[in-house]
Amino acid sequence: MRDLTRREFLAGATAAAMLGDFPRYAMRLAGAPFHGSWAGEARSVEEIEMRWCPDGYFRMGSPPDEPERRSDETQVEVHITHGFWITKYEVTQGLWKRVMKRLPGELSAGAGDDFPVYNVNYTEADAFCKALTRQWQSSGDLPLTWEFRLPSEAQWEYACRAGTRTATSFGDRLSSLQANFKGDFPYNGAEKGPTLGRTQRVGSYPPNAWGIHDMHGNVFEWCRDWYHSRLPGGADPDLSSARSTAERNSDGTVSRVRRGGCWADEGWACRSAFRLRFESERRSDHIGFRPVVMLTK
Repeated sequence: MRDLTRREFLAGATAAAMLGDFPRYAMRLAGAPFHGSWAGEARSVEEIEMRWCPDGYFRMGSPPDEPERRSDETQVEVHITHGFWITKYEVTQGLWKRVMKRLPGELSAGAGDDFPVYNVNYTEADAFCKALTRQWQSSGDLPLTWEFRLPSEAQWEYACRAGTRTATSFGDRLSSLQANFKGDFPYNGAEKGPTLGRTQRVGSYPPNAWGIHDMHGNVFEWCRDWYHSRLPGGADPDLSSARSTAERNSDGTVSRVRRGGCWADEGWACRSAFRLRFESERRSDHIGFRPVVMLTK
C-alpha cells in the first residue's frame, strides 16, 4: 500500500472527521508507505515517469579484470537499506522550463523539449530538485516525508546496474546502437555504430532491466557525492557532506562526481562503474542529471 499524498490526506481527513473517525484514520496513515513493491515498478506524476529501485545489496565498482577500468573503481560492498524512485529519463529541456522557466545555458548540442537539459551546474541541478519537491508537495502529489534529490554515487550505480554485475547493464560490451556515444569506439569489441555528435532525445535507446533509459551515454549525470578516490561502502554510503576529505584537484579545489559517460565519449567511459570528477560550478554541453525521490532524513 502506498502513502497518501497531501491532497488525498486532506480529502480523507475531512471525510473521517465528519464521521468522527479521524484518530483511527491518522493512525492508519502512519504506517502507509509511499515506496514501491518490486524492482522497476512504474509510477507517474504530472507526466514525470519514475522507476522503483528496491532496497538490496550490490557490489559497487569494477573487478580487476574489467577492460578499461580505472584505479578509483576498487569494488566495495554496498547495502541500500531504503528503496527509492528514480526518474525514467534524464531531466529534459521541456521539464526544466516548466519548473525553472529559463534554460540554464545555450543549446549547442541538441535542442527540443524531449532532449536532455545540459549546460547545468551542480547548484542549479540541486535547486531544480528542491523546486520540484516544493511544487509536488504543494500540489499534493508528494508526501511531506519524501523529496527529490540528486542521487548519491551508490544510488546512481545501483540504478544503472539494475541487478547486473557486468561492465554495463547490457553486458560486457557496448555499441552506440545501445547508447549515445562515439560509435567508432565501441566498448570491448562490440559492433561499431552511429556517431551523432550531439545529445539524443531521451528514451531513444533500450532501457535497462529496471526500465531506466540512458544511464549509459547521452549526457553525464551529476551525483551529490564529493569526489573521493576510494569508493564508499557499507549501508547507504553518501559523501555529500564530506567536502573536507574530498580529493583535491591540482588547483586545490574539490569536485562532485559525474557518472554515465556522454555523447562525446568513447564506449569505455559509459561503463556502469566509471566515475569522473567535475567542479560544482562548472557547466558543459555534456552534463545533465536525473533526480531520485527518497525518504527525507
